[in-house]
Amino acid sequence: MAFDGITVAAITQELSDRCTDGRIYKIAQTEKDEILLTIKPQVERGGGQVRVYLSADASLPLVYMSDDNKPSPQQAPTFCMVLRKHLLNGRIRSIEQPSMERIVRFNVEHMDEMGDMKTKTLLIELMGKYSNIIFVDEDNTIIDSIKHVPASVSSVREVLPGREYFIPDQQKKLNPKETNKEEFEHALLEKAGPVFKAIYNSYTGFASTIAQEICFRADIDSSLPASALSAGQMERLYNVFDLFMTRIKSGEYKPAICYENDSPKEYAPFHLMTYEKMPGCHLKDFDNMSSLLENYYAEKNALTRIRQKSADLRHIVATALERTVRKYDLQLQQLKDTEKRDKYRVYGELLNVYGYSAEPSAKSITVNDYNTGNDLTIPLDPTLTASQNAKKYFERYNKLKRTAENLETLTKEVEAEKDHLESIQNALDIAQGEEDLVPIRDELVEAGYIHRKGEKKKSSRMQAKSLPLHYVSSDGFDIYVGKNNYQNDQLTFKVANGGDWWFHAKGMPGSHVILQTGGKEVPDKAFEEAAALAAFYSKAKDQEKVEIDYLQRKNVKKPGGAKPGFVVYYTNYSMAIKPDISALTQVD
Repeated sequence: MAFDGITVAAITQELSDRCTDGRIYKIAQTEKDEILLTIKPQVERGGGQVRVYLSADASLPLVYMSDDNKPSPQQAPTFCMVLRKHLLNGRIRSIEQPSMERIVRFNVEHMDEMGDMKTKTLLIELMGKYSNIIFVDEDNTIIDSIKHVPASVSSVREVLPGREYFIPDQQKKLNPKETNKEEFEHALLEKAGPVFKAIYNSYTGFASTIAQEICFRADIDSSLPASALSAGQMERLYNVFDLFMTRIKSGEYKPAICYENDSPKEYAPFHLMTYEKMPGCHLKDFDNMSSLLENYYAEKNALTRIRQKSADLRHIVATALERTVRKYDLQLQQLKDTEKRDKYRVYGELLNVYGYSAEPSAKSITVNDYNTGNDLTIPLDPTLTASQNAKKYFERYNKLKRTAENLETLTKEVEAEKDHLESIQNALDIAQGEEDLVPIRDELVEAGYIHRKGEKKKSSRMQAKSLPLHYVSSDGFDIYVGKNNYQNDQLTFKVANGGDWWFHAKGMPGSHVILQTGGKEVPDKAFEEAAALAAFYSKAKDQEKVEIDYLQRKNVKKPGGAKPGFVVYYTNYSMAIKPDISALTQVD
């Protein structure tokens, strides 16, 4: 979700409740576009100290409170020194959000060099690439900013010391806190396009997610234009909109992250019923927006980092897989071409029987095929005798037969290579940390896809950091999921005993899943949850349902010389299951 005005309203409320009348104890510029304020709140507001992060990073502007600290440079940048000069030990008199804009104002009371009490304002504008942290005096004159914006960069507003500070109003949006039913209806009817777009294009503070949520709660198709709504539908829509605004004004927030299985998908200061009803989605509540934002972006950043770290491995695997698939397709086509070999054998046999009747220099001969009882016309080389033509057809048959035998062997080898690469690709999708990439890289080296002089496998100590995923079923049974082929082999043949149950997505790359029985009878629910894990950690995780094979571990075999993760089995049960693991508990 975008860091919209409603999110800013929730954060502003939290900051105001905790930090108003608190003193600014420390100021640090931890990054080029980031300021860290350490504030000591009043005892009646919880006391202690709070760290407030203000980030004007163009890709991820943020404001939130945290208990964590960050190192700052030994030599403070100029903007940080300016803030220290004017605001250090100042008292925060109020924290405000002007008109549901993506702006937070810290109004700070501070004694100047002459001993006079002055109020200055630190603002953070959370506006994507236009984000900025700006420091102004009582007259709204800019003292300094973390990013200077001259006229050559913006013709709308200069952000430079000495210039007047103002909020540009280019979009002419309305303040949702001050609207009424008539204005609401008029604003929406003026806009073309879907009604959810009309909401966020008419009012400040709204992003698409909350606009969609309002339509959902009002039981209205968000893709309809406002002009297509009946009077009753428009009234329901306004009532839901007004309910949201009432809760925002009174500070009644219920922050939650929506997870699609284990991945954070969306967040909002309110429960998103739109996502809550989606298959595989569940909501996780948070006490406040700060802890939500800290968790959400930490998890998102972790996913981004692992993607970046694994980029080189993904490229190696994708290139090798593309080459292997091309080779496999070519071999299948060549194998198909050899299917006509039996025709040449029949031609040769019939020419040996009926060739005496062929006219000299004839280009064909029509004979009765004793195999089918039908007449058959056989092409002839007029420069050759019938027996020579027969010999030529037999040679062609034998050549295609040898080709087919060789191709059948080669095709199986290439198919195994393709399956192996797809299993490594699946392991890269499952990887959650840098330690999970170590055994994958080792496997690529061992298989010859990475050639590095003197390359050795990483130490077992390093590999040990990457552990299988561990879940507990609703009935209390331990379920383990391999994150790569080495772990799959380890789980199946070292961890599991013969009576445990083994699960795998049918005919496609995926994790080995072990359901440990502990000698107990396993209920159907545990089987279904283990199957759901096998579906989720497979290449088919985005399908509605996935077919899963399962059997006792003692019936799973590994052929000699087989690649890591490859097994065979001949008797099994099957079930089709949704790849939904939202009800399962993962153990750290």
